[in-house]
Amino acid sequence: MKEFSKRLGLITQITLLFLLGMALTGVVTYMSQRNRSEASVRQLIEQSADQVSADVIYAIKEYPAYHWLLNYWYTNADSLDIEYDVDYTGGTKTKEKTELFLEHNPGFKMKYATAEDIATLSDEDKKLYAEITYSWLITRLNEIKRSYGPDFVFCVIATEEYDGQFFLVSAADEGAKRGEKYGEVYRLGKTVTVSESQQEAMMQASKYTKHLAPAGVYVDYYEFITKVAGLDLFVGLTYDLSEINAQIDSQTRNGTIAAVIYLMLLLFLLLLVLLFFVVRPLKVIQKNIGTYKDTKDSSTVEDGLESIKVHNEIGELSADVLSLAKEMDSYIANIKDMTAESERINAELSLATRIQADMLPSIYPAYPDRNEFEIYGSMDPAKEVGGDFYNFFLIDDDHLCLTIADVSGKGVPAALFMMVTEIVIAENAQGGKTPAQILMDTNNAICEYNREEMFVTVWVGILEISTGKIIAANAGHEYPIITDENGDFQIFKDKHGFVIGGMSEIKYTDYEMQLKPGSKLFLYTDGVPESTNKEDEQFGLERALAVLNNNKDCTPEELNRAVRAAVEEFADGAEQFDDITMLCLEYNGGSDMGIKTEASDANLDKILDYVNAKFEEAGASPKVITELAIAVEEIYINVAHYAYKPDTGPATVKVDIDKENRVGTVTISDNGKPYNPLEREDPDITASAEDRPIGGLGILMTKKLVDEAVYEYKDNQNVMKLKKAF
Repeated sequence: MKEFSKRLGLITQITLLFLLGMALTGVVTYMSQRNRSEASVRQLIEQSADQVSADVIYAIKEYPAYHWLLNYWYTNADSLDIEYDVDYTGGTKTKEKTELFLEHNPGFKMKYATAEDIATLSDEDKKLYAEITYSWLITRLNEIKRSYGPDFVFCVIATEEYDGQFFLVSAADEGAKRGEKYGEVYRLGKTVTVSESQQEAMMQASKYTKHLAPAGVYVDYYEFITKVAGLDLFVGLTYDLSEINAQIDSQTRNGTIAAVIYLMLLLFLLLLVLLFFVVRPLKVIQKNIGTYKDTKDSSTVEDGLESIKVHNEIGELSADVLSLAKEMDSYIANIKDMTAESERINAELSLATRIQADMLPSIYPAYPDRNEFEIYGSMDPAKEVGGDFYNFFLIDDDHLCLTIADVSGKGVPAALFMMVTEIVIAENAQGGKTPAQILMDTNNAICEYNREEMFVTVWVGILEISTGKIIAANAGHEYPIITDENGDFQIFKDKHGFVIGGMSEIKYTDYEMQLKPGSKLFLYTDGVPESTNKEDEQFGLERALAVLNNNKDCTPEELNRAVRAAVEEFADGAEQFDDITMLCLEYNGGSDMGIKTEASDANLDKILDYVNAKFEEAGASPKVITELAIAVEEIYINVAHYAYKPDTGPATVKVDIDKENRVGTVTISDNGKPYNPLEREDPDITASAEDRPIGGLGILMTKKLVDEAVYEYKDNQNVMKLKKAF
């Protein structure tokens, strides 16, 4: 009986502690679940509001003359005849207005009209245009509201003190009533007095562009758009959270009750576990201790304790008599787990190394069909992955972008930062920007999310292939090395800007370098000059220049390998502490890229002057030049008149002269609609003019005047080649 009371006492103590913990857990669970749900709802609403607001602002600003329209709607609200919520399923007043407007102003591009275009309209047509575009905008905002589901979507102009609103635009659900009363969808020109919370929300949005403000069961969202008549115009959204809050309360309460029930079941199971897996094992341990006292036979005690499998304090109590073999088994099992984890980490690092290597250009020759230049780059990381990178790519047929960079730090963090920087630079380089603009935009993008305050030095250059001119900018990177007029490598001390990632809104400076045929450009990271040997002596730029000048007749690949070999020889087995990255370019001279103009009659003389000059330079006779000019004119005029009809677009004309065979080829390409004029059947020139169909004589004449006319559609371009012997 005494033994039972002790056992019951232990279980009772655990039960009381568990009940107390269960009560605390229930309270904490309820509060945390509710807070998390409310935060999640706020986040979702904020994301939805940002998207709705962005769509509304885009819908307004897609009209080039939106400033004019906003001011006109505001100042003439009382006089406008607005048709609201048009669905365009049948005849509408707005459609009739549009037809009337276009009758007054044929060809007027209503969706794309600028303020200057509108200024040319009569007062009547200005009013008509404002009414039409307002109806269009209302219909678009209705679609946005119905797509995202906020309770209210509107655009309002705040008073100077933000204590009132002038409703400029309001979206409505299908079947909603428009009017002046509370709860109705307000019409243009409705003015209301706002609450203090709304006033504060608009003031905060004016200060910080956008603001989300809870107001009881409602959430108001305002985002600043622009100024109208000197007052602030906002996108406004309202969300009713009453139903959502009720669902949160219900689900949180039910979830807490369910959790308490589960905990009570767990308590019951725990008591059973205590009875069978705690109290009984303790009796076994007690019995075996007594047996050991009597027998001093450890093997007997060990056999008796084998039935105890628990891994807690009871297991620790029996551990003093467990065999060394079992401890060794546990130790060996731990070693196996550690080995498997180490192998997993090594495998992941190996994969990261391959991924990083694949991010860098590695196939050479890089541009086998381009003979104007030769390029080669390499990167040897100090660890499995590195923070250096190089890159090169064609922006267009005549511009090659070169980049080399060095990220602060080493290993995986530097590699991740390197990959992000490389992608951002490459994306910015595709937009026709100068190197200085590329660095400035890249720096601003990196600084925005650079919580770890890492930085990267970058050199960016853009080679104009046809001329050999390089426009470059330097963000704290090593000086480039370039060959002089004698072919000797020299350091080019350019102006350094601040590193990327150090501070936003930094401006960088472009500078020029002129390459001549045979010139070489060598770029590198500080891993080259700062490589050390066992005596902690640095390799230095002087040794790098000596290696380059001793191998100045070599190809870019051979130069890179020569410098790398010299660094390894100098290190003499010392550990590599920094990434070693090099990029070498040899310029062979530019080629004629042709002439690119807008395809129009006005540019015909420029095209013919270019073609004639090329053939005169090659020694063609006046007869050949005249015949070819007629053929080129026919094809070019066809492109100008029909390729982009009714719009216009670019056309490129390029002349290639084969002096050995005395044959010239004129290539005319455009991005217009695919069309092969050579497929058209030749007209019967023996027939009378009345019996002969219109068209085709120009193409027939072109075929007769040149030796060969070939058409192909390639890379989304119409390409016509005219060959003429001279």
